[in-house]
Amino acid sequence: MTPPASKRPLSLGVIFLTLYIDLIGFSIIFPLVPDILSHYLDVEGGAGVLGALMTVTEGLATAFGKSSNFAAVLLGGVLSSIYALLQFVFAPFWGAASDRHGRRKILSYTVAGTALSYVLWIVSGSFWLFVAARLLGGIFGGNISVATAAVADVTTRAERAKAMGLVGAAFGLGLVTGPAIGAITAQYNLLESTPSLAAYGLHPFSVPAIIALIMSVINLVWIRARFDETLAEENRSSGSEPLRLRHPLKAAREIQSPAIRLVNFVGFSFALAFCAMEFSLTFLGQDRFGFTARENGIMLAFLGFCSIITQGMIVRRLLKKRSEISVLLSGLLIAAVGFALVGIAPNVTTLYVGLGILALGAGLVNPATSGLISLYAEDNEQGRILGIFRSLGSLARAITPIAAGIMFWMMGGPTVFAAAAALSFGSWWVARRLPPPVK
Repeated sequence: MTPPASKRPLSLGVIFLTLYIDLIGFSIIFPLVPDILSHYLDVEGGAGVLGALMTVTEGLATAFGKSSNFAAVLLGGVLSSIYALLQFVFAPFWGAASDRHGRRKILSYTVAGTALSYVLWIVSGSFWLFVAARLLGGIFGGNISVATAAVADVTTRAERAKAMGLVGAAFGLGLVTGPAIGAITAQYNLLESTPSLAAYGLHPFSVPAIIALIMSVINLVWIRARFDETLAEENRSSGSEPLRLRHPLKAAREIQSPAIRLVNFVGFSFALAFCAMEFSLTFLGQDRFGFTARENGIMLAFLGFCSIITQGMIVRRLLKKRSEISVLLSGLLIAAVGFALVGIAPNVTTLYVGLGILALGAGLVNPATSGLISLYAEDNEQGRILGIFRSLGSLARAITPIAAGIMFWMMGGPTVFAAAAALSFGSWWVARRLPPPVK
């Protein structure tokens, strides 16, 4: 049952801001991971959990004939992979829970759990506590699938893919804002003025963690105050069996709809390509063009802003004239060209042109796939189906930091981007079989 049209603009605005605030807190840590690992290595050396992990990654680095710096990068990739794996496992669970108990209730739970993970990060004076904070954050990181299901609740089928563009815009804007806040606030070390705070577990990166906690608390208050329930009682799933964790790949295989399974495959393949690009891009900039951290930051910001413009403006207008499948096919081909161009870029100008093309393609793909998944799914399974779809994206993010890192250092940057282009083109080939959704 679709709510009255008069509620839609406010509801979409509330959902947009919910996602945006959440993603700011989520991405504050992104530019800090190398420095955080260096801090714990200085403090703990080769002892404890960190020492054991470094021993493993240094052994891998030696096997690949690389320096210890590669070991640190690989360790960062391992931590990112663990976080993404937890999202892979829990996103379908939170999505299914929201189908049964409502979006507002589950969003409140997940945001509160995320806030608790930031509390742990604030006082993570030891590496094992920092890892515990990241694990807890991964468990409760199912907000996006629940909020995306809420978008499906408040839009008509004809508006669905256009509205998913707002989700992508919130995602892109949050991922631009968060790292910038993280980089700025990391300059403030509370221990410099008050060293005694170390006794309470505070560390040089507690300020960014405090900002992330504040954003999460603001989001929780916002949800409780403004996020009206979007899932009507008659559209909720029923069942006497208690909710339980299930293997997401098994859940994906059990989906009966061939169209949903096909979109899941296309989305996962493209996510592998895009995540490999994201992980490798800064290393490409450093190796080929001598980019510093500042120049890499500018490059990532450019990619993010192009994505925001595409998903927030261009795709919404395009979907008024063309079908979701047509937009998806165009996006996959454009992205393939962008991947290839970035991989062979001989100068910075060509690099930025390739990134602009790539952002345009990805900006068309993401809302089109989300919209198609939602259109193919029944009203009482939006959370579960979108949760499975999002979990496959998390699986891609779990695989690529290690796989793309090894490919980059063993075979070079152009090979990674050529593989990404091939994956995007292969996704286009498969996506041509998608049936038109019923609206």
